[in-house]
Amino acid sequence: MLDLKFLQKNPEAVSEALKKRHSALNIDTFLELDARRRELLAETEALKAARNRLSAEVAKRRRAGENADDILAEAAAVPAKIAEADARLEEVKSRLNDWMLTVPNIPAQDVPVGLDERDNPEVHRWGAQPKFDFPVKEHWELGAALGGLDFERGAKLAGSRFTVSWGWASRLERALASFFLDCHREEGRMEILPPYMVNRKTMQGTGQLPKFEEDLFKLREADYYLIPTAEVPVTNLFADEIIDESMLPAKFCAMTPCFRSEAGSAGKDTRGLIRQHQFTKVEMVYLSHPDNSIACLEEMRRSAEVLLEKLGLPYRTIVLCTGDMGFSANKTYDVEVWLPGQNTYREISSCSNCGDFQARRANIRFRPHGGGKPEFVHTLNGSGLPTGRALVAVLENGQQKDGSVVLPKALVPYMGGLEVIEPGMQPAIRSYN
Repeated sequence: MLDLKFLQKNPEAVSEALKKRHSALNIDTFLELDARRRELLAETEALKAARNRLSAEVAKRRRAGENADDILAEAAAVPAKIAEADARLEEVKSRLNDWMLTVPNIPAQDVPVGLDERDNPEVHRWGAQPKFDFPVKEHWELGAALGGLDFERGAKLAGSRFTVSWGWASRLERALASFFLDCHREEGRMEILPPYMVNRKTMQGTGQLPKFEEDLFKLREADYYLIPTAEVPVTNLFADEIIDESMLPAKFCAMTPCFRSEAGSAGKDTRGLIRQHQFTKVEMVYLSHPDNSIACLEEMRRSAEVLLEKLGLPYRTIVLCTGDMGFSANKTYDVEVWLPGQNTYREISSCSNCGDFQARRANIRFRPHGGGKPEFVHTLNGSGLPTGRALVAVLENGQQKDGSVVLPKALVPYMGGLEVIEPGMQPAIRSYN
């Protein structure tokens, strides 16, 4: 959420930022609501002042032994007027707050202006794309042929965009998660195991609500939502709290299942593991001092890149333009891994600096060393990494002519010494009806 005073003092800058983001919101709506709020606030304060003045006059006359019936009659009508004015004020304040909750973060100065993903410039590239002397396969072909990925039974159990992993595939996802978490621990991040369901207030704190409710899975009988990412519960761990500056930067990581309705992705990535309703992801979350969040973003981005380098997976890094950036972010890097089966780079990590945008919504502050007024922290989040998409990249980049898959050396200890997934090693589970 943007600062109310900033909105009041810089309407032109906010209007320009909304245009860069191609938002349909109009700053005039805010200006009209805020002006009305001020009018009603002045009206209620004037009525309360009149009430106090009349009460004082009644007391004065009574002390003097004078009749105060005329003032009592006038004073009797004031409480109803105050209640009516207060109700109108609260209604306008609610509308103003609702508008502010739908305003996206203001892009950082160095974020490129653009319309969509076609305007995202590449800033870094690592690794040579593997060359193959045979027709390359996509991960769903490889996974099914090797008896590890079962999309048919996933659909039978839950519907489209669900998968059952057998044997080596299940173990490989677990190996990837353990490898990622170990690397994060070595880099100084505290591992967290948060709830997988959160309430509405928590979803609002990180910006998922109210704007993106259709993308979430909500429990019908309670005001709980399944988390779309560990960013939501971990960022909100310190909601409505004031922490000491010595804690900053607070660096966390968490492995959780993630649940997304993929409401806006009809027809996209309907096959395979790229866009599932349920997937596992390791997330990085930072709470930073405002002076250090830019450096923290670069650190977070580099951590995601290093994970791919340790796995020997080629990637490129892009910076998202204003039209493609997420709602809560002021700057975002996407790290895209090379997928030979699709002959393209696909996002595997998104690292964002949200400034104080989420901290204002969730009311997360720190107390400066020298005392003084508490300040809002800056929050950052980044994928580090999703196990499903990492498994996709491992299969497609490691595929061999004989149908086997060579595993990255970094994963071999996590796979009990297994170096190659070979055809016939794990036959598909078949039925006869």
